[in-house]
Amino acid sequence: MSLKVMVVGAYGNFGSIISRRLARVDGIELTLAGRAAQVAVLAQELGTRFWQGDALSPDFAEALRTFQIGLVIHTAGPFQGQSYAVARACIKEGAHYCDLSDAREFVAGITQLDEAARARGVAILSGCSSVPTLSAAVIDAYLARTAGDFRPEELCYGITSSAKMPGLSTVQGVLSYAGSPIPQQRNGRLEQVPGWYGLEWVPIRGIRGRRLVADVDVPDMAVFPERYGLRDIRFKAGPGLALGTLANHLLARAVRSGLVSRPREIAGQLHRLGQRFETFGTGKSAFFLELGGLLGNQPASYRWELLATHNKGPEIPCCAAIALVRKMAAGYQPISGARVCVGEIGLQEYLEAIGPSFITITEWSR
Repeated sequence: MSLKVMVVGAYGNFGSIISRRLARVDGIELTLAGRAAQVAVLAQELGTRFWQGDALSPDFAEALRTFQIGLVIHTAGPFQGQSYAVARACIKEGAHYCDLSDAREFVAGITQLDEAARARGVAILSGCSSVPTLSAAVIDAYLARTAGDFRPEELCYGITSSAKMPGLSTVQGVLSYAGSPIPQQRNGRLEQVPGWYGLEWVPIRGIRGRRLVADVDVPDMAVFPERYGLRDIRFKAGPGLALGTLANHLLARAVRSGLVSRPREIAGQLHRLGQRFETFGTGKSAFFLELGGLLGNQPASYRWELLATHNKGPEIPCCAAIALVRKMAAGYQPISGARVCVGEIGLQEYLEAIGPSFITITEWSR
């Protein structure tokens, strides 16, 4: 019997990527969901079913029942400040759930639904994206290769996108904490640092020059200190053009000085401005991760980089959900309960969902 999958926010930036990819996966029956009329247009193009409505409304549970959905993929951000209405509806109707949230509080708070999810026998997985699903998969794969001989102490990692602008909801999410305190692990404890501060130039193999990144908020900070026993965790991100990172940093300074009180409201203006500069980009995005620690009794480090070309970077965060669908369509049943999506998708499963045509993986140890 086919796995019946619904993509919420199907015509959005991430939702449309996932919908188009899943339309070609055997063993599933796809339903697209969204509030606007575009959902019908995309469904007709892909030859799938659709439901037009608000997934945060009480009508959503009835839609899940009508279409007999087995798994919901929630892509309709921004998730900062969003309720768990979609996940609660899934629990009520007995459907598994995953989301692409990168909002730390939203992802960490999903455990409040654990008891209800276990009672209903469904898995509620939050943060099914580059962070923390891919970042955890990279770390887990390396630790498994060293058979416990490597003891991690420091983690420095991040994402640098291409100049192509993401969806507006993504921009709203990453600007919502500009200048506000966000946690980063320092010397064994979480310390508050201003969002979009901590500017740093980072080198990436395959990208000419260096990319400018800054401190941003990620769900990993709520999971990794305990999961890996790390003393220091630093995550940074930034657009492909340094001008974009500088604009976000200046907005953060304006927030801290009191000149701007609601940075999220400026997201639309910065989004439109960023679109004007897209042609100046190289089309290259990257995910980089470096672990430092002890291998035996000797200092050691491990570096892993994923380089995506041709403006394909936005596909990377989508592939955790795609990998999960492929795995479930092949018979996998996730353990019931509500949790952060780490350890659910292995590194090889994640990379197979991406496909090799536009990515290059580089890794080295020293």
